[in-house]
Amino acid sequence: MDRESGEKIDVYIFVATLSHSKLSYVEGFLDMKSSNWIRAHVHAFEYFEGVTETLVPDNLKTGVIKPNGAEPILNEAYRELADYYRTVIVPTRVVKPKDKASVEGSVGLVSRQIIAALRNIQCFYLDELNELIWEKLTEVNNAPFQKKKGSRRSVFEEEEEPYLQPLRYPAFQITDWRIAKVQLNYHIQVDRNYYSVPYEYVQCSVEVRLTENLIEVYFKQSRIASHKRQLALVGQYSTLVDHMPDHHRLYMEHTPDSAREWAEDIGPFTLSFVEKILSNNVEKQALKVLLNFQNLTKKYPLSLIETSCEILLTITEQPTLSTFKSILTRQKKRLDKKATTTNHLVDDSHGFVRGATYFGGK
Repeated sequence: MDRESGEKIDVYIFVATLSHSKLSYVEGFLDMKSSNWIRAHVHAFEYFEGVTETLVPDNLKTGVIKPNGAEPILNEAYRELADYYRTVIVPTRVVKPKDKASVEGSVGLVSRQIIAALRNIQCFYLDELNELIWEKLTEVNNAPFQKKKGSRRSVFEEEEEPYLQPLRYPAFQITDWRIAKVQLNYHIQVDRNYYSVPYEYVQCSVEVRLTENLIEVYFKQSRIASHKRQLALVGQYSTLVDHMPDHHRLYMEHTPDSAREWAEDIGPFTLSFVEKILSNNVEKQALKVLLNFQNLTKKYPLSLIETSCEILLTITEQPTLSTFKSILTRQKKRLDKKATTTNHLVDDSHGFVRGATYFGGK
C-alpha cells in the first residue's frame, strides 16, 4: 500500500519448486519485467544453494518469446542466465499444467498458507512484505508432510540437494537488452546518457546489453563497443577515441604540447606565434584557433608560414589568426607576382635571339 495515498499496489508472487522434495522459494515483486524475472531465479538458486539441470517455467513473455515446441525462442537475458548456470530451459506446453505439477501444487499451498495468512497485514515497503513471506515460507518448508515421513526441507537435504549443480560465483549479473539507433554523432542514448560506437555504424540499429555496471553494443551479433555504465549523472558522454572519424580524433589529440611540438618543427617564429595564442586565450579557444592555423599548412608552404609569423610578431604582441591570414595572403601574392615577373624576364632575355635563316643562313 502507498503510504501517502493509501492506494493499494499489486504485488506479483514468484514461486519456484523443486520437483522431488517440493521445497519452494517465494518472493514478491512490483512487476514481472525481465530484470525481476531473472532476479527471482538468481534468488531461488541462492535459496536452494544449487541449480537444477532443467528449468520448467511458465510461458511468460518476459522469459519465453515463443514456446515453439522443442526449440523455444527465449528472451536473450533468460538464455544468458541458463548458459551462465549451465541449465536447460524447457517451457511448459501451452495449456499443459501437468508439465509443472509441483509448482501448480505449491502455488495453491502458497495461496492458502502464506498469502491468505498475510491478507490483513498492511505493508508499505516491498522488503517488509517479503520478510513476512519468508517467515511463512520457512514454516511451510519445515512443516511435516501429512501422508509421509519428513518435511520439504528434510527430504531436500537428504535426497535431493546432492543432485543439484553447484552455484556459480559471482552471481549472474542482471541484464537488460534494448534496441538503439546510432546518432549522427556516432553515439547511442541509454537512460539519458550517451555512449560512442565506431562511426561507421552511424544511422544503424544496434542491440544494447546492459548490466549493473557495463554497457555492450552489438551489431548483427558481433560486439562493436563496450563502456562502463554512467549512473551518477545524466547527460554524460562516454567517448572512445578509436570510435572517432579521423578529423574528430585529430581534434581530441590536439593539446598545447602537441601544438608546440608541431610549431617547433616549422621554426622559431611559428613557435612564438603559437605561444602567444596559448597565453592570450583560454585553452579551449586557443586550441580551436591553432587547429585552424595548422590547417593552413595544407594550402601554404611552411617557409611562408614561418616568414608571415616573423612579420606579424614585429608588428604586434597580440597576434590573431585573422591578422596572420591577411599577412599570409599578401606574402603569397607577393611571391606569386615575383615568380611571374621572373618568368617574363626569362622569356624576354631570349626575345632578340634569331635563327640562322633570319640572316639568310642555311
